[in-house]
Amino acid sequence: MSLMAGEESRTDASTTTCAAAPASDSTRIRERRTGGPDGPEPGQREAGDRGAGRSGSRAWTVRLLVVGIVLAALNLRPAIVSLGALLEEVRTGLGMSGTVAGLLTSLPSLCFAVFGVTAPRLARRFGSGTVVCAGLVAICAGLLIRPFTGSVAGFLAVSALALMGIAVSNVLMPVIVKQWFPDRVGSMTGLYSMALALGTALAAAVTVPATEALGGNWKSGLVLWAALAAAAVLSWLPFVGERGRAPAERTPARERRRAERHTPGEGTPGERAPGRRPSREQEPAPGLRITRSRTAWALAVFFGLQATAAYITMGWMPQIFRDAGVPASTAGLLLAFIMVMGVPLAFVIPRVAARLPRQGPIVVVLGMSGLAGYAGLYFAPATGALVWALLLGIANCAFPLALTMVGMRARSGAGVAKLSAFAQSTGYLISLPGPLLVGVLYQHSGGWGLPLALMSALLIPQMVAGVLAGRDRTVEEEAAVGR
Repeated sequence: MSLMAGEESRTDASTTTCAAAPASDSTRIRERRTGGPDGPEPGQREAGDRGAGRSGSRAWTVRLLVVGIVLAALNLRPAIVSLGALLEEVRTGLGMSGTVAGLLTSLPSLCFAVFGVTAPRLARRFGSGTVVCAGLVAICAGLLIRPFTGSVAGFLAVSALALMGIAVSNVLMPVIVKQWFPDRVGSMTGLYSMALALGTALAAAVTVPATEALGGNWKSGLVLWAALAAAAVLSWLPFVGERGRAPAERTPARERRRAERHTPGEGTPGERAPGRRPSREQEPAPGLRITRSRTAWALAVFFGLQATAAYITMGWMPQIFRDAGVPASTAGLLLAFIMVMGVPLAFVIPRVAARLPRQGPIVVVLGMSGLAGYAGLYFAPATGALVWALLLGIANCAFPLALTMVGMRARSGAGVAKLSAFAQSTGYLISLPGPLLVGVLYQHSGGWGLPLALMSALLIPQMVAGVLAGRDRTVEEEAAVGR
């Protein structure tokens, strides 16, 4: 009995010891984590505070960048659309012929092609934030000076200054979205496109009434948009000198190590979680030859033809309605309605497109809407003006779709930069003759039948190119195969 009691006593003691051990181990583990029984050491607390401070700073930087993107997008069309709304007054004031007015409406395409191709090189040297800020300064200066040049040549030259700033910002916006928001390419492109459409609609709707309120002088109606550009400049000043490094590339070491353990099945390259760096296969191949990619060429053609339709619409649509007997203020509102359609659709279409492996069906729907709108303008321009404006507003959303495809058809930020510069510069070269040819046809035919036939015919190759550009592939893959 005593022996059994001794064994029970030893067993109890052993059990007590074993039960106490985990508590001691957990205490030691907790002390190691917290820096001791009394909590974290001062150095650990300071490191944690610094980490929290960096995290808060990154969050505010991202918020400020979102505001900057929205303000920049608001300024990428008023310089063009405000001129379209007052084109007849400008022509009369400066003594422009119809052919020169057609050249003026083609100037955006020319400037975007010539200056847009320099944007990636400038961004590599000075940083994307610096180049975008400089572009906004050029827009502001051009809008301030343009109305007071007093000559056709001076008006064209200063317009080119503002369009140069728009060109570099056009190219770099998809790059900035890819770098800073790799997990939200669709939604951020939608936000940017929505703001761009909103700025376009505001310029179309407000320019004529504001001109009348300011005494009827077209110069006042054009110069007022410089204030919006100045606000955008202020929002980008904190990013001057920024070399294009996204917050994901400045995450703490522990988060970077966790990101490197990301497996390919945890997300698509275009929709990675925040803080995850591209895997090796996502990095751009050295010396990527973008011209070897059929998708890049298809995207450039699609971009160019949709830009042709857009700049014809912005430059000539108010005149089409005015020639049909619509008052000038109503014609401006109809153009605004065309552009305001892009506000909700520009947010929805990129999000839908980013979830589809192929974007061809969206391309076809947009193209058919444009064909129906042009047919309506030919047969009953004034009677069904609102319906035709609605259809053309839907068709005009090919632009945010093209920007979304630029972000989806390349694996990395560097690939997007090359594809964006190539597609936009080549595309704007393709679009260059369109508005000018419309002006020539209008002047020599005395009506809108031939220009509308041309605009309808261009939608056919636009749909074909868009379907080819919307296939599920990347330019890096095609360039590698072409070597």
